[in-house]
Amino acid sequence: MSKRKPPSNRALWHPAYWPSWCVVSLLFLLSRLPASCKRRCGEGIGRWLSRRLSSRARVVDANLQACMPQLSDDKRAQLVTQSFVSCTRGMFESLDAWWGDLGERQRQVEVQGLEHLREAMARNRGVLMIGGHYSILDLALPLVGQYLSKPGYMYRPNNSAVIDRMIERGRRRHFDIQPFTKRQLREMMAFLAEGGQVWYGCDQDFGKKTDVFATFFGVETGCISTPTFIARESGATVLCVSHVRKPCGGYRVAFSPILDDFGRCPHQDAQRWNRFIEDTVRQFPDQYLWLHKRFKTRPAGADAIY
Repeated sequence: MSKRKPPSNRALWHPAYWPSWCVVSLLFLLSRLPASCKRRCGEGIGRWLSRRLSSRARVVDANLQACMPQLSDDKRAQLVTQSFVSCTRGMFESLDAWWGDLGERQRQVEVQGLEHLREAMARNRGVLMIGGHYSILDLALPLVGQYLSKPGYMYRPNNSAVIDRMIERGRRRHFDIQPFTKRQLREMMAFLAEGGQVWYGCDQDFGKKTDVFATFFGVETGCISTPTFIARESGATVLCVSHVRKPCGGYRVAFSPILDDFGRCPHQDAQRWNRFIEDTVRQFPDQYLWLHKRFKTRPAGADAIY
């Protein structure tokens, strides 16, 4: 009796993927809603999810307790809800990034530090842009990409082949942006050597791959030395980038000054990009991806946070 093929070898129209195609179809229909309706949906669904996803809400609460112990219980509870709302709004914004016209949104961007990016690009060594996971999610790529000449990004493929196809097709429709998985470091460094600019969000907990700890909001936080390796081996110029919603409407993209000497010390490098993200989060505390277990990996002897 022959064995069934694993899902990864199935054609995308296989019946096993039909539920995923239904999700894609629903998301496409939601992308057709008016912008005002999507904003209201993001607000309402976000508040509902903050009540329904109690385990994930506890993760957000634990993150905020660790990073902002000065908040009162009421203020922290309010920020937990706002975090869900912000992320849900980001999901609806991602629908526009995958299927919509972003001309108006791109014109709404306030850009800071553009001179730093231009200086980095003028060096012709490639640019590694270290970003963070903020709530505008996939809208970040086209908002940042409009300032780049040869954009690329690193990503983790989705477990569902159909959902991964939806996301990656949506991302690649902007500026011929080039994707690289974590297994394509050499290809990505070759892209940098050819003058490419790559967004890399490394502010996640990588479990056993954690090889350095750096302070983030006063918490010793697990990081990886991969950005240091990339900078050292490729010779790329490194800076940080943030991408957030402005309270009054529109968006803000900010580039840091060039991080000279990046690539020599993994701990120092991680501390520098942690500090940039922390400074951004202090300005927009609801827009960070607090739903992620950022502090799951702890230094030896440290108490668990979750």
